[in-house]
Amino acid sequence: MLTASRSPQLKTVLLASGLVLTLAMGVRHGFGFWLQPISQAHGWTRETYSLALALQNLMWGAFGPFAGMAADRFGTAKVVIAGAILYMAGLLWMACIDQPTLFVAGSGILIGAALSCTAFGAISGIIGRIAPASKRSWAFGLSSAAGSFGQFVMMPVEQQLISSAGWQNAFYLLAGLVLLIMIPMAFPLREPPLPKTSGREQSIREAVKEAFAYRPFLLLVAGYFVCGFQVVFIGVHMPAYLKDKGIMDPNVAVMALALIGLFNIFGSYYAGKLGGTLPKRYLLSTIYISRTVVISLFLLAPLTSWSVYIFSGAMGLLWLSTVPLTNGVIAGIFGVKYLSMLSGFVFFSHQVGSFLGVWLGGYLYTKNGNYNTVWMITIALGVFAALINLPINEKAIVRTQPALA
Repeated sequence: MLTASRSPQLKTVLLASGLVLTLAMGVRHGFGFWLQPISQAHGWTRETYSLALALQNLMWGAFGPFAGMAADRFGTAKVVIAGAILYMAGLLWMACIDQPTLFVAGSGILIGAALSCTAFGAISGIIGRIAPASKRSWAFGLSSAAGSFGQFVMMPVEQQLISSAGWQNAFYLLAGLVLLIMIPMAFPLREPPLPKTSGREQSIREAVKEAFAYRPFLLLVAGYFVCGFQVVFIGVHMPAYLKDKGIMDPNVAVMALALIGLFNIFGSYYAGKLGGTLPKRYLLSTIYISRTVVISLFLLAPLTSWSVYIFSGAMGLLWLSTVPLTNGVIAGIFGVKYLSMLSGFVFFSHQVGSFLGVWLGGYLYTKNGNYNTVWMITIALGVFAALINLPINEKAIVRTQPALA
């Protein structure tokens, strides 16, 4: 049992938070499998369901800073428990509501709030505080790898649940699974209060003002927007895109998304490991330009199941590898006292990009009958992100009054 005076061990935190992330990210990455069955069952266009997922991502980002503040102040365990309950409610809402406006609003708010409490933003603070500085980037990488493992494991599970139990029952089963796993895993994430520092402590208001007045933080925010746009557009619309292009076997899409998750286990882990020795800004720039190249080659090559698998493996290496590097830059510049909150602000930009990526995918498909324009936007944004990460200064900010580092 943990006491108020003893911190949990790093391996305990990584295991418990890893299981939470595995389920939170795994379930979320599979939402694209429900696009066609729900749209057909309710007689909706793809834009309606796309808007619901877009709102989920936007709300995930909007609630992120507040979930981070709560995690920094009241503890990660309480925030994760609240997130598990919200996640269950959101899945049940998606199963039961057939009125489009209510479906979009309810599922968007509930799932978005749930993810803000159970995914990277809220979890990053405790990992950053428990891990020593020399292992912090590595720990962030291992945490991101857990989210990727969830995608790899849950993709076939969710597709099989939809096929065998029906799309509504699949939501019911996942709601129960979320509650049964996340709540027990929240308890090992309790940590003692932060030690008092000498001198006046930095307030939340001062931390926010300092971050948004610092140019490297704003560049990080702008670059992370692109990450959200790219990964959520591909993750949600890939199954439908492949079917439109004549690849009718749903197992190809399942394998593609699973491969992204599998390869991202390695991509996230080694990105975090490399971030401990190499400049993180250069690694981030390399990831974004590599995504641009991979997407361009995928669109130019003949589309076959094997080209899809190769594309998925390559994108998997680059998928969430931005997360440990981004969190590492934030911790290195500002310290770990308000890490969850500041990560939440940066992640909000990521989720604005996610909103536009998933919604524009559905909107422009409905308007043009194809995804060509969105693919071009995705490529252009990759070049932008590669350039904007280069001038980021990773050195710790110098304060007149010290804050916890």
